Amino acid sequence: MRTLAAQLNSYLCRRKLANVQSRNFSSSPAGKDERTIEEEAEKKIRWVLKLIFAGTATAVAYQFFPYMGDTLLQQSVSLLHVKDPLFKRMGASRLSRFAIDDERRKKIVEMGGAEELLNMLGTAKDDRTRKEALKALAALSPSDEAAGFLHRAGAVPVIRSTPDSSEDAEIEKYKLNLLKRFEEI
Repeated sequence: MRTLAAQLNSYLCRRKLANVQSRNFSSSPAGKDERTIEEEAEKKIRWVLKLIFAGTATAVAYQFFPYMGDTLLQQSVSLLHVKDPLFKRMGASRLSRFAIDDERRKKIVEMGGAEELLNMLGTAKDDRTRKEALKALAALSPSDEAAGFLHRAGAVPVIRSTPDSSEDAEIEKYKLNLLKRFEEI
């Protein structure tokens, strides 16, 4: 009796398998409908994934772009307050790149960046830090307002007291350019 039940079960399983295989490979309209339904489902899934990606990109951009304006300038000035020379150099480097027009130079001065650069230059112990401070001060000096502020803040004695570097000729170049600019004032 078991053998008969096993044979019947085996026969039914083979029959179901044959039906499934014939449905998958048939060219009947039902097969095309299933295929179009699957294609539509795949398209919808793709659109959902694209929307998720676009939403994520928008959320990231929304969080990132506020740091591109005044906030980024403020962060750069804040880096000049840190004791580590690496962070001071990073802040000075950022400020020298941002100081491309008189409006931005004025904002840097208003935020206290010019004073901090002078403090950084006066306390710098290595040539790389001095170079970045001088470079940022040179980037600020084309603005008459910023140069006047630096001159009133005592930039000339600080720049003159900066030691010359035997390894980096750019330090001397920045010093001479700044002193020449302050003589014009």
